[in-house]
Amino acid sequence: MKIRYLALSLLIIFSLTGCEESGRSGSVVREDLFSLNIGVLEDQIAIFNIQSGRNLSPVDITMRNGFYYFSDSNGGKITRYNSYGDLLFMIYNEETNPPPMTLRPFIEGNLLTRWAVHHPLLEPGYIAVDSRNHIFVQDSLPFERHGFDTESSSLLNNTVIHFDATGRFLGNIGREGVGGTPFPRIEGLYSSIRDELAVVCRLTNGWNVYWFDSEGNLLFLVPLLNDAIPIPFGGDGLIPSLDTIAVSPDSRRIFVKVDYYGHIVDESTNTRMGIEPSRTIMWVMNAEYGFWENQIDVPFYEYTYTEQNRRLTARMIYSLMGIINNERMFFSFPVDGGYSILVLSSDTDGSVSHHQGFIQVDLDEQQFNVFDLSNDGILSGLLVSEWQAKLVWWRTDRLLSEGS
Repeated sequence: MKIRYLALSLLIIFSLTGCEESGRSGSVVREDLFSLNIGVLEDQIAIFNIQSGRNLSPVDITMRNGFYYFSDSNGGKITRYNSYGDLLFMIYNEETNPPPMTLRPFIEGNLLTRWAVHHPLLEPGYIAVDSRNHIFVQDSLPFERHGFDTESSSLLNNTVIHFDATGRFLGNIGREGVGGTPFPRIEGLYSSIRDELAVVCRLTNGWNVYWFDSEGNLLFLVPLLNDAIPIPFGGDGLIPSLDTIAVSPDSRRIFVKVDYYGHIVDESTNTRMGIEPSRTIMWVMNAEYGFWENQIDVPFYEYTYTEQNRRLTARMIYSLMGIINNERMFFSFPVDGGYSILVLSSDTDGSVSHHQGFIQVDLDEQQFNVFDLSNDGILSGLLVSEWQAKLVWWRTDRLLSEGS
């Protein structure tokens, strides 16, 4: 299972120099796998105008069965590489890409090791790959095919395209299944148990999770309205904010990260001065039957600093990176020189184990970052500098074998 974590360094990366950080443990060894030049050729990636804000997610990545898949929105293509950086195949839009020079057209029955097929991709975004190496990718629809859902006041302008392991088009998946009507804004695609597909969508009044079998037939729909976000016991007065929804890779369960905020009150005047983070909870839902099974408290990332000769503690909220096998949860927080990593796992006795680490990302690699977490807990990252994009990985799965 994976979830995307995107970072624009000028917006959210800050230095904690001079601060004492809790949770910054030993560094996880990083291995640089290969690099891609920025451009429009078949072995390049079209990451342009990152700071313009036109498209905050120009690329998505996923790793499955030892292969890396890239969804290139600006380039209108999908590519597959091995871990050495060899381009194996490409699905591309002929109108937005030059003809491939190193890949041969795919012909059924021919024994090819490197090939290309074409499909009218518009703006491919989130991507998921199942155990069969079938590819599911979110794409935008042209304006004339947009719809509108009056009940939720949401624009319907997304579809999911299904390709087999060779890149052969198998059909479009919509809200009702194969050939169905467009989705509202898609926030994530997940390959789950038995190669089932979960599509997480954002509405104006909440979220929907559409759950399909391996062929794209709708199994069930899980609605999560904003006014139905759970409040923990004793949390009266807290303000909930549903941050992220993720899906388990090996069960029909949904993980919902909710951040809760409390009011800051000036005791001298008894007036509200603002809000501050109070609590973060991962709620676990049985997706098939729609009931909550568990709740897990997520600690804050904390650091101390000195201000006017006083030592103060700041509490910051972790971001969810993903859920891996056995429902272990990975979180991250940007710090000076990289990211602090937190792993939570529920034990059989109901307790929660904590593992912490640090992954290194240099300052010049923080133009744009997107991460992928494999089902086994291997973290891969596309780190973009001014001139190239590096594909790296960290064996964060080894955090689970270390002491807390």
